[in-house]
Amino acid sequence: MKNNNQEPVASTQTFSTRRMVYCAMFAALLCIGAYISIPLPLPGAPHITMINFILFIIALLFEPVDSILIVMIWLILGTVGVPVFIGGKGGLGYLIQPWGAYTWAFPVVAAVLPFIRGRKYNRVWYTICALIGFVLIDVIGMVYLKIMMHYDWVTAFNIGFLPFVPLDALKAVVAAQVIPAFKKVMRTEE
Repeated sequence: MKNNNQEPVASTQTFSTRRMVYCAMFAALLCIGAYISIPLPLPGAPHITMINFILFIIALLFEPVDSILIVMIWLILGTVGVPVFIGGKGGLGYLIQPWGAYTWAFPVVAAVLPFIRGRKYNRVWYTICALIGFVLIDVIGMVYLKIMMHYDWVTAFNIGFLPFVPLDALKAVVAAQVIPAFKKVMRTEE
């Protein structure tokens, strides 16, 4: 069956279905990534998880609309109480706690990185973009932590930024390196 533009109707539906499946699959990966965690030895501190790694892959792999859609699906699920946040938590209370802004930063990264990374893969530039993403998350989280806990800037930096740098940077660098493999797999599926 063909439409007026002589394109097969099935290909448009296949693209739309494929796009929805990829978005759902990566939203599910965000949910799973929150459960793979290492607790920090700070009282009330969040865990270091694989969720940032998955977020960087999403933001470096998908177009801006899809990237934001995937993260918003995950964020909405968590906000309404589905236990998809770090440590199997969910609900609005998780987002307004002192460590909640690290989660708020995810849609920001999902929106910013696809715009600055460009269309063509460049290993160095994608790595820089992923590092920008981790800094955005950690700075937004640190500023909110400072406000909520009434910390001075040095304390906020030492508690809300510095402990995350080594592993977040590593996750960002590795995520940028595996993008070609994801693109290859997703392209061969077409």
